[in-house]
Parts: sequence; C-alpha cells; structure tokens
Amino acid sequence: MCYRENEQKRRAFTLLEIMVVVVIIGLLAGLVTVRTRSYLLVSRQNAAKAEISKMVDALEAYYAVNHRYPTNEEGLAALTEKTQKFPDGLLSKIPKDPWGNDYVYNCPGRTSAYEVISYGADGREGGENENADIVSGQY
Repeated sequence: MCYRENEQKRRAFTLLEIMVVVVIIGLLAGLVTVRTRSYLLVSRQNAAKAEISKMVDALEAYYAVNHRYPTNEEGLAALTEKTQKFPDGLLSKIPKDPWGNDYVYNCPGRTSAYEVISYGADGREGGENENADIVSGQY
C-alpha cells in the first residue's frame, strides 16, 4: 500500500495559535468590563437623582400641608408618617441610596431651605467620580 504523506497528517491548532486567541479574548473582555463599569456608575448616579427628586416632591407636598419643612430631628421619616390628609404617608418608605447608604437631610440647607444628599459610593462628604456627592437642587 502506498499512501501519501499529506493524507496521514492531521491538521490541528498549534499552542501559539490558541494562546493568541486567548489573549485577544482577554483583551476584549477587559475592554467590555471597563465600558460597562462606567455605564453602571452613571446609572447609579441617575437612580440617586431620581430618588432625591421624589423626596423633594414629597418635601414640597409636606410644606404645602404643614407650612414648614420637617426639622432635622424629624428628618425624612416625617414623610412616611400617616396623616389625615395622607393616609399612606407621602412616601411608603425612605429608600437607601444606590450604594446602600442613607440619604442625608439638612434643614436648613447650605443654599436652600433644605437639602437631600447622597454622599456617593464612599458614603463620605466630598469626592469625585463615583464618590461625588449628589445634592438636591444641584442638577
């Protein structure tokens, strides 16, 4: 029997080819992760702004009924209290910010009658990027 040399050889991927593919997949995964992280940051900040806006609306409704804003001692919890005019309260509950921290309420605020603040990812005053404070009336 005579058979050709080419017929016996099996074609397979070399280790080098496999390594190149793995490196390319790793680079693409890293790029996707970095881009996704920035979208997650922006979405958390937008969620905090939306929740603060909802609390601001409730504070304005509280003012319309009581002719004053809640004191610092009453805090945002005053918005959840059931009253004759609001049998379910102005808010069903006070949410945590997207990073799991409590919102801070100050009356009077630094630049207005009150302020509602999320201190960002680090939960401390000040900061930049994901640690930036989000304050009512700021946006």
